[in-house]
Amino acid sequence: MREYSIEIPEERKSIYPAKTKLGGTNPNGDQISFTNYYMLVNNQPFFGICGEFHYSRYQFEKWEDEIIKMKMGGINMVATYIFWNHHEEEQGVFDWAGNKDLRTFVELCGKHGLYVILRIGPFAHGEARNGGLPDWLFGRPFDLRSNDEEYLTIVKRLYKEIGSQVQGFMFKDGGPVIGTQLENEYEHAGAPWEITSGTGNEWLPAGKDGDQHILTLKELAMEAGIVTPIYTCTGWGGAAAPPEEVLPLWGGYAFWPWIFYGDAKEHPATPEFIFRDYHNDETKIKGYEPNYHPETLPFACCEMGGGMTNFYKYRFKLPYESVDALAEVKVAGGCNFVGYYVFHGGSNPKGKKTPFLNENATPKISYDYQAPIGEFGQVRDSYKRLKRQHYFYKTVESSFLKTQTVLPYDTSEMDPLDTETLRYAVRGDGNSGFVFINNYQDHAETKDQINFAIQIRQETDSLRIPKENGLSLAKDACCILPYYFEMEDALLKYATTQLITKLEVKGEAYYFFFVPKGMSGEYCFGRAEVEIIEADAAEIISNEQDVIIRVSDQEMSVCTVTLPSMSKFHIVTLTDEQSLNLWKVLIKGTERIFITNSTVLAADDSIRLETYHEDRLELKVFPSLGGLKAAGKEIAAKKSAGIFEEYYMAANRKTLPIDVRNVSSSKAVINFSPEVFENSKELLLNIDYAGDIGYAFIDGELIHDNFCNSDTWQIGLKQYQKELLEKGMYIYVSPLKENSRVKSDSPMAARAEIINKQMVEIKSIFATAVQEIEIEVLS
Repeated sequence: MREYSIEIPEERKSIYPAKTKLGGTNPNGDQISFTNYYMLVNNQPFFGICGEFHYSRYQFEKWEDEIIKMKMGGINMVATYIFWNHHEEEQGVFDWAGNKDLRTFVELCGKHGLYVILRIGPFAHGEARNGGLPDWLFGRPFDLRSNDEEYLTIVKRLYKEIGSQVQGFMFKDGGPVIGTQLENEYEHAGAPWEITSGTGNEWLPAGKDGDQHILTLKELAMEAGIVTPIYTCTGWGGAAAPPEEVLPLWGGYAFWPWIFYGDAKEHPATPEFIFRDYHNDETKIKGYEPNYHPETLPFACCEMGGGMTNFYKYRFKLPYESVDALAEVKVAGGCNFVGYYVFHGGSNPKGKKTPFLNENATPKISYDYQAPIGEFGQVRDSYKRLKRQHYFYKTVESSFLKTQTVLPYDTSEMDPLDTETLRYAVRGDGNSGFVFINNYQDHAETKDQINFAIQIRQETDSLRIPKENGLSLAKDACCILPYYFEMEDALLKYATTQLITKLEVKGEAYYFFFVPKGMSGEYCFGRAEVEIIEADAAEIISNEQDVIIRVSDQEMSVCTVTLPSMSKFHIVTLTDEQSLNLWKVLIKGTERIFITNSTVLAADDSIRLETYHEDRLELKVFPSLGGLKAAGKEIAAKKSAGIFEEYYMAANRKTLPIDVRNVSSSKAVINFSPEVFENSKELLLNIDYAGDIGYAFIDGELIHDNFCNSDTWQIGLKQYQKELLEKGMYIYVSPLKENSRVKSDSPMAARAEIINKQMVEIKSIFATAVQEIEIEVLS
């Protein structure tokens, strides 16, 4: 048994109004403001959960459904880059139509109750060509990203264009736009000038005019009508971010493909998964060196790695466990405003003058980013893992935001490769709180943490979690455990389960928890706190001091707790797998819990389910909906054990015949018939291959590409349906080459590639349909 102990100070976190120019009011009287620790909406603590989604990298016809998916995942803010070269590739010719219709995108976010943060540049980076700056700026005799008057005149024109697109949508006008990011990584990062790529080594400057440049950009934005309660800048790497005028934003990535364009030979284990205290003037953290006292402003993030794109020199398959582990570590460290880059993947648009608008180290078209929502709307495990964490933060929002970070030991010198020492921290207020435990580390082999206990020592008492025996947590898992948590009129001493959310049904509270992977779930109440406990799939152990409920980690458990006052509340404990499939849905004015492995899209009292290739669709609902219909037919229903009503129906799974002809080990021709596209919301082409780069063409035009990383390459085909039926598709995989060289010793102007060995194989190509089922509620 390993016994750990952590001392919780009695003093509360010092929280006071932030001394900045942030904040604003809309015509309805709604207010946004800040303390030094968190954001306030109408003077109430607000946990910001921001997801990046680049509108110009996605089909505008599908924006609304993808925005709904983000909201269903617990996102309450959408951040988006406005890539200058996507809109003004040709000087003086602005394009705001189709996928570039910023106004419609912002309007849709507002329609679904999401705030918007515009990242207006002018420099963005985002793996875009020239960092998002147009090619024609290269031929100008002034310094870019500077206070040069000629440069600022052109930026002013850009900002006026942006301002006209979002006119009336500012928060001050009653709209959803609450934030503006100025520049990006100013005085920290540049980008290659792609106009010279391959023949030169010209780089866009990182900037040199410091805070004054940021202040000038802010002034220009406001003159253009881009007036928002929040102005932000990226703060890392010594970037310019004057804290009196902007909110510096932070982040962190576990995968750094850019380092392989320097001297790196292998990827180090990063310190991102070690608990820190980011909101503490005394803390010294390498890589986090704000130019202000950390306790005077909220620790807020805009680029926590929701994924990462593959660069040519570094290919990897992102572990989805890394995403929610990183979020947990940042929040445990004092982050009350999380932001993911990117939350939704996309595809780079084609240029009008330049064929490809990507950075040359990345795929020409694909910007899937291995994100929680993929390039073609695929919902991944990282989305599901984050969703249950987001629901939790909003459930305990008001009290949780006031808790402070407590570390059990000095973590500043901890080796990321140390996977033996238990990684944990607390966010508490001196009376109650939450224990954060992380067992994930990038670029290292972790193992199950077995048989340990944590002693919480407060001023007035000491609490061991668990009371008897020990805890275990599976490798690569993370969790958040409550202690001294108020549940109605009872005090939960501790739980070895993680809270997801809470519902009120007919005047009684239902708390939904799950058992973290590898852990045994139990709840501990003081004996005097409860009168009666009724439970299924659980064991109840009672003595003079405590009542302990031990629940199953293999099936759902429902406990009803009756208090001495004879009032009741309920604890619903899900398995880890069930928790990933939990959705909180507002339908017909009532919040409900759905459990389904389909993706739930709920808006305007309508319910749609996106499903991939399940033979049977199952849906558990609580409280009951009274009956459902789909496609005009009643769905079979049965009462399941416990509180849920279960519905099920055939998902009409069918084989999708496509004509694949392998021309060689590296080339294939595919033809499609109309029935393949019938009754599908999206058609995904799945390609398993070995090689270097995969290319997909229609009639000689590149429509998609993929850097091989041993994962299945997916392409959404619905947008190309007409062309595919007429012309088919051609797949080419370039080989991995060994000991290749270019022979250039000819006396004539000739060069030729000599290859000693190469490897390439198209292993399989098949199609899967994404179906959408619209559900009608009968009562």
